[in-house]
Amino acid sequence: MVPRFFVLKDEYRGVHDAEFGRIDDDDNVGEAARCPRCGDFISMLPWLPPYRVTLDLYGQELGDFMRGVGNSLVSERFAEAFRSEGLRRLQGFHPVEVRRVRRQRRGPKPSIVPGYFLVTPVFGSAAVDEARSCIRRSSPITCNWCRETGVDSIHGVVLEQGSWNGDDIFTARGLPGSIVVSKRFADFVARHGFTNMKLTPTEEYTWDPLRRGPPPSTPGGQA
Repeated sequence: MVPRFFVLKDEYRGVHDAEFGRIDDDDNVGEAARCPRCGDFISMLPWLPPYRVTLDLYGQELGDFMRGVGNSLVSERFAEAFRSEGLRRLQGFHPVEVRRVRRQRRGPKPSIVPGYFLVTPVFGSAAVDEARSCIRRSSPITCNWCRETGVDSIHGVVLEQGSWNGDDIFTARGLPGSIVVSKRFADFVARHGFTNMKLTPTEEYTWDPLRRGPPPSTPGGQA
């Protein structure tokens, strides 16, 4: 059976819609990771401790997941379940200090502020199948390992057969900025009822903020 994969996003404008902001983030960053083959950067500058944040709440209650640039926050109950059930590969699980929760729309203050952990999905657990995916790139792929290029639009993604190493959550080579998860992870989320997690099958995933459309080489693509 061919493995199924999903793209993980937060539920924008949902009941648990929230964002986090770093405090003093310019003063505590490390060096970005580089591709072992070509030497290009394959990560953002890593955030170093102390991990202090403000939360901006747009929905009604704080949820189990908040996505940021390069990092995400997960709730304490998510972290405990993830570890106890043996899922892999989130890195970090650093405790975060929540300094303030700001309501961005009318409504009562959240009844509960969960404990949060900072996590980062591992890079490179699988690679994009370029021939079977529908991705408009801003420049050609020059390194077959990291496959780092700019992406203008996505109209469905397929992972290269045999490239997946069994990890449950990761950033795929050739798909920068997107978190990919396994079917086991999707079942895990549904079973526990974790909130603010939207899962879309990779082959159905669409991202086209500038309305560029599919790449020219695919049906419906425009040069």
